[in-house]
Amino acid sequence: MNKKKDILSLDEFGVEQISELLVQTDSFAEILKRDVKKVPALRGKTIINLFFEYSTRTKVSFELAAKRLSADLINFNASSSSLNKGESEIDTIQTINSMKNDLIIIRHGDSGYINYFAKNVAVPIVNAGDGKHEHPTQALLDLYTIYKNFESLTGLKIAIVGDILNSRVARSNIKLFGKMGMDVTVVAPSMLMPENFAGFNTKFANNIDEVIGDIDVLYMLRMQFERQERKYYPSLKEYNRFLSLNLARFNSMKKNSIVMHPGPVNRGIEISGEVMDIKISNTDKIKINTQVSNGVAVRMALLYYALS
Repeated sequence: MNKKKDILSLDEFGVEQISELLVQTDSFAEILKRDVKKVPALRGKTIINLFFEYSTRTKVSFELAAKRLSADLINFNASSSSLNKGESEIDTIQTINSMKNDLIIIRHGDSGYINYFAKNVAVPIVNAGDGKHEHPTQALLDLYTIYKNFESLTGLKIAIVGDILNSRVARSNIKLFGKMGMDVTVVAPSMLMPENFAGFNTKFANNIDEVIGDIDVLYMLRMQFERQERKYYPSLKEYNRFLSLNLARFNSMKKNSIVMHPGPVNRGIEISGEVMDIKISNTDKIKINTQVSNGVAVRMALLYYALS
């Protein structure tokens, strides 16, 4: 019997495999440009979208990806399920698994809990974000966005700015970008950095102005207010002073550099309203909506990989 293909962490993928996924994504991105945006690649397969946390971009992106591949998709709503009757989460998963589906996409608020789920079900599990741990599909769509904007990934200078401590996106991106040969700098004050971060092999800066004129990719992280157990920064004014992307900083960036953000953007915190409002005329530089579009193609490639 073939081993099931879980997508739990980017540690499971080598450089060559990631490169193949990027090329495969190109074929699925081409499908999304057609008038009829659908292929029968996963016809007859049933996929469960199981989100224990709120989501717009990731949940809808997976739903579209499954439907574009002709899979049957069921969105599971935790708030209206038997969980409210006292059923445990693992029993809920086992119940769903007993209904003979082919793949389960899970987002969960506890770090690493998805690995426990994966050990207890027979079908592939795709990690759609677990606590502060990882968000592998977001990292892959971010990589694909960068891949489509530069001739080579090797040596690109990336600055990841903001709430590193609470961000699963930061952890996945730092690992993936480093694996693909990029030069990664983390920009954050000490109170927004994990204590044990030495193993990530990155450069460090405390102020966005230290890197803004030299980088190829500026990746602004969302402030994770829902995960913060206490206030990590003295004031919004201080955050804006050292870490926010305002119009002056935006205008000082290199000509061919790009701005990214996993969304949703907290206007006036990570990125100023002035910068956000000029994004329509700066689509070559601000890639936030492009990331969302690329997410569907990347997730099509990953679902096809897991079920092919």
